[in-house]
Amino acid sequence: MDKLKALESFVSVATRGSLTAAARAEGVAPAIMGRRLDALEESLGVKLLVRTTRRISLTHEGSAFLEDCQRLLGDLADAEASVSAGGVKASGHLRITAPAGFGRRHVAPLVPRFRAEHADVKLSLNLSDRVVDMAAEGFDCAVRVGDLAESSLVSVRLAENRRLCVATPAFLKRHGTPRHPDDLSRFDCLVLSSDASQTRGWAFRIPNEDGTSEVIHLKPSGPLDCSDGQVLHEWCLAGHGIAWRSIWEVEADIAAGKLVPVLEEFAAPPNGIYAVFPQRKHMPLRLRLWLDFLRHHYRKNFPTESYP
Repeated sequence: MDKLKALESFVSVATRGSLTAAARAEGVAPAIMGRRLDALEESLGVKLLVRTTRRISLTHEGSAFLEDCQRLLGDLADAEASVSAGGVKASGHLRITAPAGFGRRHVAPLVPRFRAEHADVKLSLNLSDRVVDMAAEGFDCAVRVGDLAESSLVSVRLAENRRLCVATPAFLKRHGTPRHPDDLSRFDCLVLSSDASQTRGWAFRIPNEDGTSEVIHLKPSGPLDCSDGQVLHEWCLAGHGIAWRSIWEVEADIAAGKLVPVLEEFAAPPNGIYAVFPQRKHMPLRLRLWLDFLRHHYRKNFPTESYP
């Protein structure tokens, strides 16, 4: 706590530009503030402030350290506020984007629940299967499913996402059941069109003779494709072909016997469900609380044990 008090004193003096003004604001003698700064500089081994009888100015090291201290103290204040009933309330406008199908089921229901806990926050939700440019379009957070492209964005893995090939019992009775991913070339497959975000194709884990395995990607084809995953799901339920869908989307249909998993022994390892947000030194409290809210919900509703 002594180090924390020294950091707070340094920020107060640096931002006010006066030892006396900072001491007055805290209700202590200027000499006490001076001793805190001396101790801080000694522990760091650098000069942070140049003090004269007329003014106080920051050194180069002091300027860089001030920014870090402000971020650290801001993060600490937000953390305390998030657990304190009488703490600072989150406020402002939170802009969120998510894939259309997943967003309808597993993001949209959370938005009113989050606002019920944080009434001073306004939320906007955009549902789209394209990968939006968060910085250009002004979004604070994106929920994304699947492998992430390299970017300067920060990502937090919220849960696991497993994909399966599925078809109706009637379709499999008419056309047979594929026994290996290579067999898919003989079946009508329901695939995302080329302008959708799923560009690598369907993933499968293929065992090797030495007991290891490797993940391959195939691009099956068929007479029907669509840019909307929900439409592919509906076509699959109508018996028009085999689809490669996420377990969160089809697990109820499998349990009800409407769809049957195929090629389960070749299912690829699960990928992730992520929260993605821009790199920021000062994260707003509303975004921090939203990320915590998502983590809690998805860890409870998408347990890793369900995706072996």
